[in-house]
Amino acid sequence: MTHMLKTLVKDYGWIHTALGVMGNATFVIGSVLFLPQFEQFQRLAVWCFIVGSALMLVGALGSLAVKLYDDA
Repeated sequence: MTHMLKTLVKDYGWIHTALGVMGNATFVIGSVLFLPQFEQFQRLAVWCFIVGSALMLVGALGSLAVKLYDDA
């Protein structure tokens, strides 16, 4: 199990970056949807914020794991 986790973290570190970028993009889309002309999409904007924030968190935690394994 530890070997598999280490492989995921080290060999597929790009996934964490991709999740972070997707999270940032989703967050920006949510921000735009909060503009007055998109008022009918406010619920979607809230969900974009929630999903975007979660993706950014997972991406950041994955990047932290990569750095911790690199230092070990």
